[in-house]
Amino acid sequence: MGGMETRFGPLTTLEPRAVAERLEAVRERTLSLIAGLDWETLRRQHIPILSPMVWDLGHIGFFEEDWLVGRLGTLEPIESDFKQMFDATLNPRPTREKLPLPTGRELFEYLGRVRRRTLRIMGSPEAQGEPELVADGFVYEMVAEHEEQHQETILQLLQTLSDPAYVPAQRRQLPPGSPLEPEMIEIPGGPSLMGWSGRGFSYDNEEEQHEVAVPTFLIDRTPVTCGEYLTFVEEGGYDRRDLWSDEGWQWKLETGAEAPGNWSKRDGKWEVKFMEQVVPLPKRKPVVHVCFYEADAYARYAGKRLPTEAEWEKAALWDEAAGIQRAFPWGDEPPSQERANLDQLAFEPADVGAYPLGVSAYGLHQMTGDVWEWTSSFFGAYPGFEAFPYREYSEIFFGSDYRVLRGGSWATRPAVARGTFRNWDYPIRRQIFAGFRCASDA
Repeated sequence: MGGMETRFGPLTTLEPRAVAERLEAVRERTLSLIAGLDWETLRRQHIPILSPMVWDLGHIGFFEEDWLVGRLGTLEPIESDFKQMFDATLNPRPTREKLPLPTGRELFEYLGRVRRRTLRIMGSPEAQGEPELVADGFVYEMVAEHEEQHQETILQLLQTLSDPAYVPAQRRQLPPGSPLEPEMIEIPGGPSLMGWSGRGFSYDNEEEQHEVAVPTFLIDRTPVTCGEYLTFVEEGGYDRRDLWSDEGWQWKLETGAEAPGNWSKRDGKWEVKFMEQVVPLPKRKPVVHVCFYEADAYARYAGKRLPTEAEWEKAALWDEAAGIQRAFPWGDEPPSQERANLDQLAFEPADVGAYPLGVSAYGLHQMTGDVWEWTSSFFGAYPGFEAFPYREYSEIFFGSDYRVLRGGSWATRPAVARGTFRNWDYPIRRQIFAGFRCASDA
C-alpha cells in the first residue's frame, strides 16, 4: 500500500498554486462522496440531529465565501439570503429542512462561483484581510479543514441510510489485524506537555501548549472491541442499573437501547452495519457508534473508568525517553496508510493490531484513526486560551454539556487528525464514529 497523497495534507506554503490545489482536492473528495445520490436523498433531513446534505454543502460554500471572498476580498456576498440560511448558530439542525434551500442547479452554480472568486482574489492586491488571518496560510487551511470536518458529518448521515443503503464508489482494503491479548499499559506519573506545539495549523481550543502532571495510571492497549463489548451486552449490561450514571440510565430508558447504534439481531445473532454492508459481528474490530454513557457503563462493568483527556494525550503523544511531545503517536511523520486508518475510504474500522507502525511510545495501538475515543473530560479552555478567529468555533461550547473525544476515526481526513485535535459532542450522541478505551488508577 502506498502512502496518502501529500496534496491531501495541510498547507506548508502560501504559494497560490499550492493553496488552490489543496482547496480543489478537498472539494473533489466532498463531491465524490455524494456523487451517486439523487436529489431527494440530498435534500431530505434523514434524522433530526444531522442536516440535509444540501445544507452542509451550502454551508461549506458560504464559509469559504465569508472568509476568503468577503473578509479577504471585501466583496459583497453572491446571494445575500445565504448569510442567514447557512449560519449554523441561527439555524439549529432540526430546523434546516424547512429552510428555502437552493435547488441542485442553484447550489452547484453557487459553489462554482464562490471558488472562482476565491481563486481570483487569492494572492492578489484585493486580498487585504487581517495579517493574522493570512499568516502561514491560516485562513486557507481553516477553510480546507472546515470542509473536511463536514465530510465526516456527511459520512455520519450516509451511515444511517438503509432504503437504499449508501454504496461507496470505492472502498480501500484494510490490512489484517494481529493477535493482541487484552492488556493495560502503565503510564508513569510525572510532567508531560499537552496542547499544540506551534508546528503548523491548529484551532484555538488546542492552544496553548502547557505542562500537565497526572498520577501513574493504566490504560487499555487497544480500543474496546466488538467482541469485548458483546460480553457486556450478553451479560445484561444494558439492564444493570448499578453500571449506569443517573443521566446514563435515564438515556437508556428513554431510548430503549440494548446494543451499539449500528448493531442489529437476526436469527438470534448480532450483525453490524458499515454503510451498505451488514456483516456478522466482527469481534476484533473496535466497537463504534456508542455514546458516552454506554462507554462509561462498560468501563464500570470492566472495573475500570474512562481516561481523562490529559491521560489520553499523554498516553498517545508523550515520549518519556526523549522528553518530548510527538505530533502523532508514532512520531512526527505525517499519517500514512501503514500507520493509521484515516481518510474515509475504508468505510469501517480496522481490526485491532492492524497498524504496528502506528503505536505510541508507550506501546498503545490505534490511538489515531478507526474510532474517536470518548474521554471523561468536559470540553473547556486550556490555560491562556484566546478565541481566534471567531468565538463560535470553540468558546461557545465550553462547559459541562459536552464531553471530549480524541484520536480521529476512519472518516477523519489526515490533516484534521493531528495529535492535539480536540473533538466534542453531547454525551448522548451515537451517530459519530465513536468508540473508547478504558483506564484505571494504578
